[in-house]
Amino acid sequence: MTHRDTALHRMQLLLGPEPLAQLAKTRVLLVGLGGVGSWCAEALVRSGVGHLHLVDFDRVQPSNLNRQLQATTRTVGHAKTAALEARLRDVMPGAHIDATEAMYTPDTAHRFDCNDYDYVIDAIDSIPNKAHLIAQTLASRATLFSAMGAAGKCDPTRVRTGPFWKVQGCPLARHLRKALRQQHITRAFSCVYSEEPRAQAVTAHRDPDDDNTPAATGYINGSAVQITGTFGLFLAALVVNDVTRRATSPLAAPATAPQ
Repeated sequence: MTHRDTALHRMQLLLGPEPLAQLAKTRVLLVGLGGVGSWCAEALVRSGVGHLHLVDFDRVQPSNLNRQLQATTRTVGHAKTAALEARLRDVMPGAHIDATEAMYTPDTAHRFDCNDYDYVIDAIDSIPNKAHLIAQTLASRATLFSAMGAAGKCDPTRVRTGPFWKVQGCPLARHLRKALRQQHITRAFSCVYSEEPRAQAVTAHRDPDDDNTPAATGYINGSAVQITGTFGLFLAALVVNDVTRRATSPLAAPATAPQ
């Protein structure tokens, strides 16, 4: 047996051989490798996704240590893409992993053709860049799964998946809806969000490590790994479950959430 066969034996017992074979062929573009995206990447590779393209502009900072998978005392100062790619190759050497150290923006979007992928996962913080990636993906053949706001939350049991346009109580989702409507985008897509009211009792602060925070204000909110990690695992589950559903029901439509 190959390393992949051995490593994924329990996934095959769980899903069956055909879904696992389809996962090996699945191509995923994952944009944003912070507290959400990094855990999503790990879960995708450990679940058998064979082709993963990682995109992030940032480097590991000491303030990332509480929640980002690739952040260790040894990787501080390293590119997040390179640090995460190295870890994932240790887990699954046969996986095809591409890493692009760049910020996704309207100016760099030409480097990423969403039609080259089966799934695009949006784990971006910046509203303008997030809205642009969503618009590009919805206009392509790829299926989109998006992460809403994970900051200011404490209870992982309140994390949910569902239709983006029906999310309530999430400031990021509210601002994103406004940005998308300004572009006349109303198509349905699924997202991960938390229904928990914001738990943070203190005001937001500037990031102590990063003067290039992508948020428009340059301010950040508190966040915890039990929330960001749960978001990332839920995103990975959306991909794995959709691939499995299509493999077992060939006529199944792509995963979308009703409006």
